[in-house]
Amino acid sequence: MFSGKDKCFLRIGAKKDAIILVALLCMQVLQVLYIVHRESLTFDEGDHMYAGYRMLKAGDYGLNPEHPPLVKMLAALPLAGRDLWDPPATNRYFKDEAYGNGFAWWARNDGARQQMTLAMRLSVGVLALCLTLLVYAIARSWFGARAALWTVVLLVFEPNVLAHSALVTTDMGVTLFFLASIFAFWRWMQRPTILRLLLVGLAVGLLLATKHSGILIAPMLALLAVWELLLTPRGERIRRALRLVGGAAVVTAVGVLVLWSFYGFRYSSRPLGMPMSVTLSDYAAPLGHFSRSVVIFCGNRHLLPESYLIGLVDVKRMAEFYGTYLLGQVHANGVWWYFPLVILIKTTLGMLALCVLTLLLMARRTLKQARHLAYLFLPGGVYLLVAMLAGMNIGARHILLLFAMATILAGAGAAALTEGGWKRNPMAWGAGFLVLAHVASSLTVFPVPMAYANEAWGGPKQVHRLLSDSNVDWAQQLIQVRAWQDRHPHEECWFAYFANPEIDPVAYGIHCHKMPTIDTLWLGGSDLIAPKVSGAVLISAGDLSGGEWPSAWMNPYRSFESEPITEQIDYGVMVYQGSFSVPQAAALSRAIEAWRLQKAGRLEESLAMARDAVAIDPVEVISQTARGDIARAMGKKDEARAAWMAAIASARRMEPDAQVSYIPDLETKLKQL
Repeated sequence: MFSGKDKCFLRIGAKKDAIILVALLCMQVLQVLYIVHRESLTFDEGDHMYAGYRMLKAGDYGLNPEHPPLVKMLAALPLAGRDLWDPPATNRYFKDEAYGNGFAWWARNDGARQQMTLAMRLSVGVLALCLTLLVYAIARSWFGARAALWTVVLLVFEPNVLAHSALVTTDMGVTLFFLASIFAFWRWMQRPTILRLLLVGLAVGLLLATKHSGILIAPMLALLAVWELLLTPRGERIRRALRLVGGAAVVTAVGVLVLWSFYGFRYSSRPLGMPMSVTLSDYAAPLGHFSRSVVIFCGNRHLLPESYLIGLVDVKRMAEFYGTYLLGQVHANGVWWYFPLVILIKTTLGMLALCVLTLLLMARRTLKQARHLAYLFLPGGVYLLVAMLAGMNIGARHILLLFAMATILAGAGAAALTEGGWKRNPMAWGAGFLVLAHVASSLTVFPVPMAYANEAWGGPKQVHRLLSDSNVDWAQQLIQVRAWQDRHPHEECWFAYFANPEIDPVAYGIHCHKMPTIDTLWLGGSDLIAPKVSGAVLISAGDLSGGEWPSAWMNPYRSFESEPITEQIDYGVMVYQGSFSVPQAAALSRAIEAWRLQKAGRLEESLAMARDAVAIDPVEVISQTARGDIARAMGKKDEARAAWMAAIASARRMEPDAQVSYIPDLETKLKQL
């Protein structure tokens, strides 16, 4: 029992904690607002925004099946009831239609698009506030009030969390609902009531409706269940095991029910009368026998929505598609050490030090809540292991959960180190210094937290040499590039932009010459580039690294790695001033145009353009391939054979795992000639 004086101190302490928590939440809101208002659309946002709008407007789940509906529908809530221009459906391949129509929808609603973008982002930003409150509740329940406040300080200034707090993507949502599911399960284990079990099912359902990686909650909770059984006295294990089995059945049923609710309890992906661009069986055909059989079984029996199943297939197929850029090297496929290095690069030194100290405290048994720490380490271990093996190495956002978990772990360590107060415990000063170092390091990159790298790796100015894609450049800099253009109104410029043509820089008023990229290779959207250009050349970090190409040899901008950078725009767009030789980019731009002319039936012009490309850069693989393809279409077999053989010879310069992207196809063409 507490005395009256003790109760008074407890009330004062609780009020003080509440004031600090509210102040930290305000800091979080102000940071996120400032960050997102100056960012252009990131690569995936137009796709997600439009898909969410179509879901609310027409119940159309076929545009973006690679992600479940929850976050997209949440983002679209501010648009409910608004009469916006909607591009006509074309039934193209769903990715092409979602990205193409998504940008057209955003761009054509010109008068509303900036307000619309901010409203949709802030709608998703609510999830970031929920995450902060959740980690506070978790840390307070497991490690006490002091740990909870330390945890919130660390989370509010965690650069990776800040970067994705209010973008219309699934990363913040999946982080929130993974932690919510784990915490709800812990609460049920503490007091196994029906209500708490239903809350576990609800959290799991929301997780499944957010991102397909949510299915990892099954092995996570299974490991935690085994852990709890090991801690249970032997005489009670059978009864607890039976309760866990029954609980798993209830959670599965509730979770699947919640998932179905977000698809309107409808199996088909698209509304009545609208065909899906691919069938489930055709899309699953490239998978292995077991995976394909499971998917088709679920589809035939309507166990899960069609759109959800197509998304599961898409996750598996896309993991085999992505290359990796790491420490200045391009790998044709994923590498297992990618995410461990991302953690070391993208975590502040203060946070890393606090996590190491927490592990030492655990080893010395100073931090004794081992049962609670298992709820971080077991799920976190599963998540990291799967991420390392999945091969989709395109950004720290895919392990955002681990950064959130790290704040709880580090907050627990900081609380233990500051036990006893600043006067009696010298370690408290060390812990305080590390927290301040974390905050200061985060602020050095503000308001561009996506480009964060800690000081040991050279900071944000060097991150483009270490990592690519959404670690630094997710195509969010167009507003700032426009500001650069306004400061240089009479300067001719060339721009290699990571998201062109999915996001056209012209929509932001940017009028630089468009240089070719890997995306313009497939979709068009680049200008014809001279072999030598003068003036300002702007290159996105994603294009400078060449991380999307299977080999560094394919990157038309690799020569700029040795050029001095005049200016960095938000650490993600490099500006070079002077005269530059760009033969590979010039050849690639002509190869793209040659294929466009071929599709238009203008074969003579097409072949002439391909020949020009080869003349500019005879060893450029794409140009020689285009020349061979067009020559064959015109019946010029000798020229086609010579071009393809030259392309094969050039491809042999690549790394062996990159050669398979080109040589087998070229050899097949030669055999068929």
